[in-house]
This record gives sequence, structure tokens and C-alpha cells, in this order.
Amino acid sequence: MRMKQGGLIGCGFFAHNHLHAWAEVEGADIVALCDRSEARLKEAGETFGIDRLYTDAADMLARERLDFVDIATTVATHRPLVELAARAGVAVICQKPFAETLADARAMVEACGTAGVPLMVHENFRWQAPIRAIRQVLDAGTLGDVFWGRVSFRSAYDVFSGQPYLATEERFIIQDLGIHILDIARFLFGDVERLSATTRRVNPAIRGEDVATILLSHENGATSLCDCSYATHLPEELFPQTLVEIDGSKGSLRLSANYRMTVHADGCTQTLDVSPNLLSWASRPWHNIQESVFNIEQHWIDCLTNGREPETSGADNLKTMALVFAAYESAANGQQAVDVRRMA
Repeated sequence: MRMKQGGLIGCGFFAHNHLHAWAEVEGADIVALCDRSEARLKEAGETFGIDRLYTDAADMLARERLDFVDIATTVATHRPLVELAARAGVAVICQKPFAETLADARAMVEACGTAGVPLMVHENFRWQAPIRAIRQVLDAGTLGDVFWGRVSFRSAYDVFSGQPYLATEERFIIQDLGIHILDIARFLFGDVERLSATTRRVNPAIRGEDVATILLSHENGATSLCDCSYATHLPEELFPQTLVEIDGSKGSLRLSANYRMTVHADGCTQTLDVSPNLLSWASRPWHNIQESVFNIEQHWIDCLTNGREPETSGADNLKTMALVFAAYESAANGQQAVDVRRMA
């Protein structure tokens, strides 16, 4: 089977995780890089041994014979780059958040659909090892009918030092982090009918909100709570761990600190270590995120090779994006419940 030839657009902070992971993905090879910054481009090229370098994405798409592009840029550039790749007939994996508006997200999905090219959003949190382990428990029916859940990410980690632009964004924690937590809730508990949300800015040095609490009513009758904070000082800093609680008719599950998953069902309790693998290029505490980048990239290539729709396709991600915009709408209107179905 021929290796899928890929190009990466955007060589910034997080893109290096993409490139490390691509080097280990079976069936794919990143052959070209693109970034408007010649310094970033040169550094990435030298680090990863890639010498076909471009400062213009259209030039790269015209000159290279690519099977896919990995767009690892900031959200404002996603629509023009996705539509550019679609016109070139090249499959697209796009970084999250997918779009600044639902209209832009729909337009990108439509552009790729019209062009007949696959589109996947790099929504990698659901690909973390502990989250996949929880999904296996749910699929086995161990907990029975799930009626309540909580997905929580609370930290005081300084994310702004590595990505200073985050401090200047009008919308911060729901758009940057909450989107992951909401997607996990969809992945574990199903699609959402309505939600209500509150937000707050605790850190005076940033522009957007750094705390959010979101109550979800799912189509299957379950209720879940998604809470996010970058203003929570804990005795043990758990960044970048996501904690999960689930109650079902037959038992309960708790994913607690340091990747300990406790399952209690039918009167029996089992505690498992669901820690992520520490890949050769990864470093703690980022290894959980870094492994999930590899997992989603391998999934993308497997789907391209076998003609399957990716789990986090552009069409699927519209449902997660709808939750993000519904949360902002609810918070702006005094926690008023929002019917998500009218947005998706």
C-alpha cells in the first residue's frame, strides 16, 4: 500500500507534536511544510528533516502531489485554507477550534463535501487512553443505563507562556479547552438537546473567560456537567488531566487523578491504571495529549486508506461546535437554557 503523502500548514507551538506523531504513524509521510514565518518554517524543517518548505499554502498545493494536508494554524485561517485544499482536491485534517462561526464551519463541510474530499477535525481529547478506556466500559454495558456524568478539567497551569495569543482572545476557555470537554461529553453520553452555562474571568491579565460551568441535557435522557477552569489552584497540579464521573443503573465509574479508573458494578469494585503511554518523543505531563495526537492521526490515515468516515469528521464536529456557541449564548443571557438542536 502506497504511503499517504501529507503536507503540514502551520509550524507553531503545537504543530511540533503533530510532526513528532506523524513520524510514527503507519502509512503516512509528511513531505512538505508551510508557514508564513520563515524562521519557524526553517526550524521545523531542520528538526524533522523535511526540506520542501513553503511560505504560501497555495504554492505548496500547486507544486506538491499531496494526499492530505494537516492544517495546524489558528482558527481565523481555517476557512480559507480548508477551502483552498478542497479546491485542490486534497483531503483535510484541521486543527480545533474548527471555526470562528457556525456559518464558517458549515461552509467548510460543504466545500469538502462538494469537492468529494474527506475532512476531519483534530479533536484529539476523546482519543486519550483513559477516555477510550471509559468508552470500552460503557460499550460493555457494565454500568447499565447511564443517567448522570461529569467531565472536569480544573487547573492553574500557565498555558499563556507557550501560547500567548490565548490571553488576548475575547473568547478563551470554552473555545480553546471547553470544546474538548464538550466533545468528550458527546462521545461518552450522546448528543445534546439543550444546555445552560455560566462563565467568569478570574485572571485580570487576560481578555476572555477562564472559568466555565455547563449543564447538558442529552437526547437519551442523561444529564452531564462539564466544568473547566484555568484559575483553580490545587494541592496537586493535574494539568492536563481530564477527570470523569459516571453514574449508571448498574454501577458507577470514576476517572480520578493520575489516571486511576475505578469501576463499581454488581457489588464489585475494580481499580485500573489507564495511564497513557510515554512515547519516545513525549514529555510529562504533556504525554497524555501527545499520545492522543498520535492516536487521532493514525485513525485519520486508517480511514483514508480504507475509505471510512473519520470519527471526528467535519460533519460530526458541527455538533460539538454547536455546543460551544450555545454555551456562550447561554452565559450571555443569564444561564438561559439553549436548544442546541436548532443550532446544529
